[in-house]
Amino acid sequence: MIESTRPTKKVDRRSFLLVTWLGSMAALVAQAGVGLFNFFKPRLQAGTFGTRVNAGALAEFKPGTVRHVPEGQFYISHVQDGLLAMWHRCTHLGCTVPWRDDEGIFHCPCHSSLFDPTGEVLGGPAPRPLDLFPLEIVDGEVVVDTSRVIQRQRYDPSQATKV
Repeated sequence: MIESTRPTKKVDRRSFLLVTWLGSMAALVAQAGVGLFNFFKPRLQAGTFGTRVNAGALAEFKPGTVRHVPEGQFYISHVQDGLLAMWHRCTHLGCTVPWRDDEGIFHCPCHSSLFDPTGEVLGGPAPRPLDLFPLEIVDGEVVVDTSRVIQRQRYDPSQATKV
């Protein structure tokens, strides 16, 4: 049997505890960093707000009607000039604006802003019309891109998608 002539170095208690403590702190910081990254990373699911949302078949949107699409947080309004996809968020303070079929207007419950079927302000403190989302018709289906908000100062017929 051959014995090693190298002297063995013993790790003292203080060095062992220092290395263990530094290693556990590095693991803790890494774990917190991963958790923080996952917290701020958007979790978008296909067909929900922030993505392209299929609102339904074109035939479902009759002229003169307004239909809410809750998955996308918008309304499809079929006005004389075509289809508009309007965010259901008030431009005053961001309240959800319901469509009132009985009155034929959007009526904000927070501060009584009123909007017509094109999203144009009829009254109240709202500074501008309801925001739009890009809308396109693909194979007879109405598809709205809720990742891009279009702010406007007034309604213009060119904003509507022709059907």
